[in-house]
Amino acid sequence: MALQFPEGLKRRGPAIARALRDEGFQVLVSGDPCYGACDPALRLLEYADVLVHFGHSEMIAHPDIIFEPLFMDIDPTILEKALPLLRERKVGVVTTVQHVHMGEEIRDYLESRGIEAVFQEGGSRVRYPGQVLGCSFSAARIPGVSEVLYVGTGVFHPLGVQLATGARVIALDPYTGDAREVDAGRFLRIRHALIEKARKAKKYGIIVSLKQGQNRYTLAKRLESLSDTGFLVMTEEVDPDELLNLGFSCYVNTACPRLAYDDQSRFPVPVITPAEYEIICGVRSWDDYQIDEIE
Repeated sequence: MALQFPEGLKRRGPAIARALRDEGFQVLVSGDPCYGACDPALRLLEYADVLVHFGHSEMIAHPDIIFEPLFMDIDPTILEKALPLLRERKVGVVTTVQHVHMGEEIRDYLESRGIEAVFQEGGSRVRYPGQVLGCSFSAARIPGVSEVLYVGTGVFHPLGVQLATGARVIALDPYTGDAREVDAGRFLRIRHALIEKARKAKKYGIIVSLKQGQNRYTLAKRLESLSDTGFLVMTEEVDPDELLNLGFSCYVNTACPRLAYDDQSRFPVPVITPAEYEIICGVRSWDDYQIDEIE
């Protein structure tokens, strides 16, 4: 049996491995980075009968992979903090995999306050109704709903929901009770400045991930056709130092979308999204800006 953990759960690995070994299992633990359900350690299956991938919901169907999400309870009464900010009586509700099991409790609490809560099924990468990923906001695109409540930590997911849907988004941190309306203005200004910097590049490296759940080769080939200055860069790991050695003055990311958004500071040159590259190539207008997603 092989075990794989994302960074936030890696320290639990030894205890889980010991417990399984005490039950008679032979255990291997992956020491590689893990970026999500899109990144199962498939090579370990050469040495094990089954891979248990912790922390994420199923994304890639494989007979020898077991996905074990980490569910975390929240107190539904914390939703009271978001109520003064909600304007509509019918709202979409989205969250991350850690809290999707609380959907019924969230719905019941909101309905007790006169608010109809809508949890929508997402696309093929999404396992649970109302679940959003860093690469998919499909569950937030709810017909007839103009306001969405995001229940979870962090700013990227609610920003993504706002940009992907155009809806008014209220973000509620279920641990601190902090509730606020999302404003994507600053995010867009930063991306606009990055696009203008990227325009100066002479050659663009178009990153193609070899990871099964992140590979968008077809998209990368289409982007390559837009300009004779773009070249495909195939890689298993998107490493800033290795990319620096290649010498491109800008990279277009078709791997995990969050690389271009969250990890820009790690790269010495601009890393832009497919839509941003289309803006530079003149086939998309800034008014048609879209957040990068994998569907």
